Amino acid sequence: MVHNTESDSRLARPLIRLANSLGISTSYIGQTHDYHEASDDVLISIIQSMGYDASNDEKIRESLRRIRAQEYSRLIPPTILHIQGAESVVQVNTTLLESPTGTITLEDGRVFTGSLRVNAGDGSAAVPFQGSFITKTSIILPVDIPVGYHTLTVNAGRRSTQATLICAPKRITIDRDLELTRPWGWMAQLYSIRSSESWGIGDYEDLAQLLQNAKRKTGADFMMINPLHASEPVAPLTPSPYLPSSRNFLNFTYIRPESIEEYNLLGQESRGKIKQLHDSVRSLNSNTERLDRDAMWRAKMPALWTIFKAGRSFERQQQFDAFRTERDPALTAYATWCLAYDKWGEPTHDGSSWIQAFSVDSPEVSNLCSKYPDTLSFYEWLEWIADEQYGDAQSSARSAGMRIGIMADLAVGVHALGSDVWGSPERYARGTTVGAPPDYFNQQGQNWSQPPFEPHNLAQTGYRAYRDMLHHMFAHAGALRIDHVLGLFRLWWIPSGRGARDGAYVQYDAGVMLGILAIEAQRANGVVVGEDLGIVPDYVRESLKSHGILGCVVEWFEQRDGAFIKPEDWTPDAIASVNTHDMPPASGYLQFEQVSLRNSLHLLNEPLDQVMAAARIEQRALMNELVDGGWIDREWLADIPQHEQEIVEGQYKALCASPCKLLAVSIADGVGEGRTQNQPGTNNEYPNWRIPLADANGDGVPAEELFIHQRLQSLTHIMHRYC
Repeated sequence: MVHNTESDSRLARPLIRLANSLGISTSYIGQTHDYHEASDDVLISIIQSMGYDASNDEKIRESLRRIRAQEYSRLIPPTILHIQGAESVVQVNTTLLESPTGTITLEDGRVFTGSLRVNAGDGSAAVPFQGSFITKTSIILPVDIPVGYHTLTVNAGRRSTQATLICAPKRITIDRDLELTRPWGWMAQLYSIRSSESWGIGDYEDLAQLLQNAKRKTGADFMMINPLHASEPVAPLTPSPYLPSSRNFLNFTYIRPESIEEYNLLGQESRGKIKQLHDSVRSLNSNTERLDRDAMWRAKMPALWTIFKAGRSFERQQQFDAFRTERDPALTAYATWCLAYDKWGEPTHDGSSWIQAFSVDSPEVSNLCSKYPDTLSFYEWLEWIADEQYGDAQSSARSAGMRIGIMADLAVGVHALGSDVWGSPERYARGTTVGAPPDYFNQQGQNWSQPPFEPHNLAQTGYRAYRDMLHHMFAHAGALRIDHVLGLFRLWWIPSGRGARDGAYVQYDAGVMLGILAIEAQRANGVVVGEDLGIVPDYVRESLKSHGILGCVVEWFEQRDGAFIKPEDWTPDAIASVNTHDMPPASGYLQFEQVSLRNSLHLLNEPLDQVMAAARIEQRALMNELVDGGWIDREWLADIPQHEQEIVEGQYKALCASPCKLLAVSIADGVGEGRTQNQPGTNNEYPNWRIPLADANGDGVPAEELFIHQRLQSLTHIMHRYC
């Protein structure tokens, strides 16, 4: 008999009870509604990564007792969510003789003067614990607690427990002006767009100019860019922006040396040295085949050292010191990781590697910092300069009139050997990585090689790591895109040494995480987009919608039963685009780049002729939808290459016909670029994240000429006419 739920006998097993008590889902429904149960050894490994022992029955019982003791020894949970404007009930673990009282200290240090009511328990649900009986009483939190991160203190008898009280708005409210006049903007891979003054890749100064010109010459209101999280401090640099060393700090390789204030104070000799370094890589700006981050950084880093060593004015030093004070101790830990990487080499998983042998507090690390104090300060300075230039870019966008400006991208995780994990290992579940179970497109599943946040540590610490990360992301952005937003609800954990299919879902407290997101978005007056493509449960999309978080609609994915869904039937609570960075640009799609590239890389799971036949059927269905909507002429289909630009623009006419709240236009589509930026399932087999921007003829498009490019201006006209 086919079943899709766990049996009572399985659910009664101590191992399953332990796993479920820790938020580990012991079964799941796959993409084709197929039922799966997690194996015992997978569950045991994941439980161990959370700090509990499930190696035998006695250890399982001890772990269950430990969890019970952790719950009942506290009067209240360590983190409590309260939604502003509604009452909340906080369960309190008291003995029969205790009567609780509560006070709230607001995040600004003031004591909340409102009334906290107490509902006494009747003892009917009392349970024995450590020689006494625990019963549930409750404290009622009022509706008028201000938004913020507060401290709730509950006293009962001789006991006192504090918890982080997160008071969040019910939903993220989009500015009324944005609601009334639908904004559109550009999607850009910043590194791929170089100006004549770049050092081989696009940088923060290029970003500032791109934002200004995008508004002044096209009327765009935002630019969605690739993640700018921190990378390695020395070459070789990881190309993927989605595998950073830290999500708390910026990638300082995007700094423009000549835009640093202290550059203007340099003498002729120092300026000449920097010019020579710049000239050594200037030719990289015209290379249209492949970006060379490593050559760029090997030239740019000594230029930055020259500026750093020249010193700062008293006022500028004060600003630097203030930045360090604000971002410590995380900044010191990050700079220490950079220093160790610089002096001891690339970290590895080998036990003899410094990252395995030493912690950030080890004497050996302290000695290294004492030996190279200037280098340690240099890495802190680089982060300050990166923050300053990135902030200047957003200021440029807003001063030019952009209503949103930068739409930053938050990667799903960090490198296992990066600074975030090394500096705060207690925040991460060690011995596991995250990914995805098998689906249509990845039959073996996916392993993203990134350790997950440990959910119980998040709760114990008031979600500090998550709060700080979002706060810094919103500091210089008007909107935030969250990659794999499903991860706020659950993540697929894979034990080390296992294949991607051998994992289990671990649940997160989505209510708390969405509440924090709402606080930070409200404080920044920002917009939030959750990347919800692929197989996402309905309850997730409903929750995102109720919290005011926009989803994603991709025109090429909007299909049902072999036909494309009419744009007017797309969900309005979304940002709509024709494609994504994991797909070919529109001109490449029309040339079946998505098939030919995968075939050349041996990524096809079926014969080429079958895959190509399916691609032709899909493309024909899209063309029919565009013809039926009046966005292209049918006769164009007899010679698609000759009418490529008109057909690409037809896809954007259809985009404009949707009710989606935001519209995103690919810069690659604007200039006729056909090459894919990233091919999933590959690493160095294809130059992922290393494709410079070029036009339909293969000629580079410099940043200075981008928004006056004839084809891009034609697409801009489409957006203004049809939106």
